[in-house]
Amino acid sequence: MFIEPSLGNHDQAARKGQVEVICGSMFSGKTEELIRRLNRALIARQKVEIFKPALDQRYHEENVVSHNESIIRSTPVQFANDILLLAGNCDVVGIDEVQFFDNQIISVAEQLAHAGVRVILAGLDMDFEGKPFEPMPQLMAIAEYVTKVHAICMKCGDLAAFSYRLSGEKSKVMLGEKESYEARCRRCFYQGKES
Repeated sequence: MFIEPSLGNHDQAARKGQVEVICGSMFSGKTEELIRRLNRALIARQKVEIFKPALDQRYHEENVVSHNESIIRSTPVQFANDILLLAGNCDVVGIDEVQFFDNQIISVAEQLAHAGVRVILAGLDMDFEGKPFEPMPQLMAIAEYVTKVHAICMKCGDLAAFSYRLSGEKSKVMLGEKESYEARCRRCFYQGKES
């Protein structure tokens, strides 16, 4: 479990910014971990802003909602740069479903961290083909902390790191849930691709 290096410093001039990335497959608990960290920052009386891509309306138009139905208020944004305009003078910025933003999100995360903000990003590290899901690799490279969470393989029950798409749809972005995707281990993921 990730334990924050410091939650207590509210002095704007003394704050050190940092980037944290939570990554993994679908159904691995990425959003749950993001919400957990943001709630801890709220308990520490820090100013927190949460963002998500406007395109993701699977559970709610505005709120970030995990598969386990944990909920936290958020602001949907169309473009990564909108986050800079809306973050204001906050201590912590949380961003869910980061893989749906373009590469501008990297610059946004760095600008916020340079300004002393703790930036927590959650997203898929691989797409449905098992390839790195941009911009996650670059975010993982600039992050001070990277947490990879795992799901349980829906075929064999082993640890899963892959998101297997059940349909033949080939577009990179296809919003869906359990009707469209399964978490799978490496062996079950590639066996499914062969059949």
